[in-house]
Amino acid sequence: MSLNLSALAVRERSITVFLIFLIAVAGTLAFFQLGRAEDPPFTVKQLTVITAWPGATAQEMQDQVAEPLEKRLQELKWYDRTETYTRPGLAFTMVSLVDRTPPSQVQEEFYQARKKLQDEALKLPAGVIGPMVNDEFSDVT
Repeated sequence: MSLNLSALAVRERSITVFLIFLIAVAGTLAFFQLGRAEDPPFTVKQLTVITAWPGATAQEMQDQVAEPLEKRLQELKWYDRTETYTRPGLAFTMVSLVDRTPPSQVQEEFYQARKKLQDEALKLPAGVIGPMVNDEFSDVT
């Protein structure tokens, strides 16, 4: 003699309907108890660096601009990786911090990145514009 749940549900129809109603009410109550925020708190741990050098080839941008900046950014405490795209006269670098970076340290790390990039900018070839840093991804206003 095995327990057949389907047969039991059909046989005890009133109990089955009551349990379905109870689960639906509990789910509805749980839904209205969920926390909501218009702007949920999260920290974006990425910044972009744009550097321009009018007249330079993509290879020159890579060798003389992007690589020195990337090497300098690797000195950051919470550095994870960089992705750089170069075009003639333009280098676009996305810098990512490690996921475990404490949110309280992100702005300080971005400040340090700006300082390192400013120091490295003095060593870049003449005519280079930037590097220009954008870390305001989470600002929606």
